[in-house]
Amino acid sequence: MGESVKQSQPVWEERWHPLREEWVIVAAHRQNRPWSGETVAQGHTGLPSYVDDCYLCPGNRRVGGAVNPHYGGVYIFDNDHPCVGADAPEPARASSPIYRNRAARGSARVVCYSPRHDLTLAELEHVEIENLLAAWQGQYSDLGRRDGIDHVLIFENKGEVVGVSNPHPHCQIYATNFVFRTIEVEAAASRRHFRTTGVPLFQEIIAAEQREGRRIICENERAIAFLPYFARYAYEVFVAPKRTAPSLAALDDAEIADFASVLKEVLIRFDNLWQMPFPYVMPLHQAPTDGGDYRSFHFYIPFHPPLRKPDLLKYLAGPEIGGGNFLSDTSPEEKAAELRALPPVHYKLNLTTLGQKREITEQTK
Repeated sequence: MGESVKQSQPVWEERWHPLREEWVIVAAHRQNRPWSGETVAQGHTGLPSYVDDCYLCPGNRRVGGAVNPHYGGVYIFDNDHPCVGADAPEPARASSPIYRNRAARGSARVVCYSPRHDLTLAELEHVEIENLLAAWQGQYSDLGRRDGIDHVLIFENKGEVVGVSNPHPHCQIYATNFVFRTIEVEAAASRRHFRTTGVPLFQEIIAAEQREGRRIICENERAIAFLPYFARYAYEVFVAPKRTAPSLAALDDAEIADFASVLKEVLIRFDNLWQMPFPYVMPLHQAPTDGGDYRSFHFYIPFHPPLRKPDLLKYLAGPEIGGGNFLSDTSPEEKAAELRALPPVHYKLNLTTLGQKREITEQTK
């Protein structure tokens, strides 16, 4: 009673889960990272282009003390609250022989998409998305070739409903000394399928979706977006190049341009669905960088949207968390048709155009 709570000391540790056979990152110091969330997930669209207390806006001071430059495009910096670190200290030995742990070595970075606080990825111009993809290519290549880095995970959490601490458009990068479990499982499945059939597994998935057609959202010559037959979330869309490539860095300029077009169209349709900034978790599924053979691995970006309706979450409960298998509450075919029926022009542009037309009409009366 009456004792002050001690500040958490930095902890950069990985602990092995022997039942799931995967690493768990323990980063207790991140509990106190800053929070400046907005009601983006609930449809707030009136954010200013610059916020003076936003630690991601140009010229502002970050929580670690550094001052952001007056950047004009993509801006990348080392995370002030990293869950892994290049100089992570060796942890104390685990308390039991059945347990094992090690230092959480690696790099954690933040990628700001734009100097503007009020834009989302969906609202960036095509060339800005291409520039972002080029930045992601460079980060994957740079971090992936470093000693001890087995995986480079790039991801965006968008919307307060998924726990975003700052609505300024940004993503994060975790370059780690282990391969994240989902990528490890996908790589193994792809390798087995290729050895058995001689055809990349993801190529078979694309071919199956193209034959049926009902779940394709959009496509062009070199890229495709679809809501897969086996979707777990109501609006779980995959965006992929049509050619099998292990990472974004392996795509050429023409593929990047087509990929950017399809990615932008999907994001616009998401926002148009409920005329609000659409929340999601967006990880880039790229091959590990541990020196293995990943010729059969097919890079793609899946979207995991947590909402089934504007005010209804897809709750992860007994089957998902307890059992490890998803229970889908919706039909992939119906949700794909819903997205496909939406206009490919962002609703904010439509509202702006409508307002301008009304203003002109009033002036000419």
